[in-house]
Amino acid sequence: MPLIKSQLQLSDTVLGLVIGLTFVLFYSLLGVPIAWAADRWNRRDIIAVGFAFWSLMTMATGLVVNIWQLATARFLMGAGEACGIAPSNSMLADLFGKARRPLALAIFGTAYSIALVLFYPILGWIGQHHGWRAMFVFAGAPGLLLATIFYCTVSEPRRGASDAQSGAVGPADAPSPQRLEPQPFLTTLRFLAGSRAYLLILLGVAFMGADIYAAGAWNPTFLRRVHQLTLTQIASSIGPTLGLLGAAGILLGGTLASRLGRRDGRWRLRVPAIACLLVGPAQLLFLLGDALPVWMTGFALTSLLTLMHQGPIYAAAMNVATPRMRAVATSLILMCASLLGQVMGPLLVGFLSDRINPALGDLSIRYAMLVTAGCAMVAGASFWGAVRYVERDTQRAGALVGMARGAEA
Repeated sequence: MPLIKSQLQLSDTVLGLVIGLTFVLFYSLLGVPIAWAADRWNRRDIIAVGFAFWSLMTMATGLVVNIWQLATARFLMGAGEACGIAPSNSMLADLFGKARRPLALAIFGTAYSIALVLFYPILGWIGQHHGWRAMFVFAGAPGLLLATIFYCTVSEPRRGASDAQSGAVGPADAPSPQRLEPQPFLTTLRFLAGSRAYLLILLGVAFMGADIYAAGAWNPTFLRRVHQLTLTQIASSIGPTLGLLGAAGILLGGTLASRLGRRDGRWRLRVPAIACLLVGPAQLLFLLGDALPVWMTGFALTSLLTLMHQGPIYAAAMNVATPRMRAVATSLILMCASLLGQVMGPLLVGFLSDRINPALGDLSIRYAMLVTAGCAMVAGASFWGAVRYVERDTQRAGALVGMARGAEA
């Protein structure tokens, strides 16, 4: 961002709007209609086209010469990436039954952490030696090849296949899952709105999104102002720690939810609820600790716990939705986590920091960021509340599919 700002002569405000809000806004909002299309048509094709398109727009970002071209590239990149997670989660839900679904989605969710560890240092080296434009071209080019490989090697799974095999929905002799009819968009929204578990999940991911985005935006500033770390120290130590422990936490959450969920299905939501409730004390240790061992321990625990909810929460959303509603269910979760979290979290911390800065100076960021611990606790309480309704709402989704199959028969 500093290199782009210098070359295109932009202000921090304009750069922040173009790089951040423009992408998140269209990524979140366009994700819903794209997910609706994925619930009706071939998900493999939607992912492949989106994959190639956002890769091309990533490369195009390295060719921009003014702010309008940069804004357009970011907007189109967000539109392309909206084709990724929701259709992918829907496909995975058809490949893995209810018992294995939390772990499968957790493994899928480690991709970002792996990229953080493996590819960010490479891109940093390219940027340092060849400029920011080469970074974007290098980041986007492999996607064109991978999108082609994905299209040629991945098949569209049958809708609801894993549910029928596991007995999660309908009788064993029900008609073939692919015959399930797509639902109108408003019907999908009404059905999801009738699930208390799903609504509490949405509330939880909104607050957890605020925590994640606020920490991502302000942690470097906190470390520089309070602990006097340099940017090099932050990038070389904090980044890999966050990536490795984040991936470990995602896998741990998926593994625990899958294993404990075999005994009692409610543990598939209790695990993410407990993890988020523990994030609060871990963040307090990180933010209020002065000695290096203390705040680093807090940071490590936060890194491990913050994304632990990811796989089980997506899995729970898949369970309370029918096979033809799962992409939309995922897209609404992404919208709450990305759009509401992005707007609410960083803005609230910045506002509080400005208000108390006259009294505390650089330490104002420490106490403003305490709000992140509160957001995590609210998220944990929301997920825990959803435990009460998740089994009932899972049966509700199964009953609807069973009725539809009975009508077809």
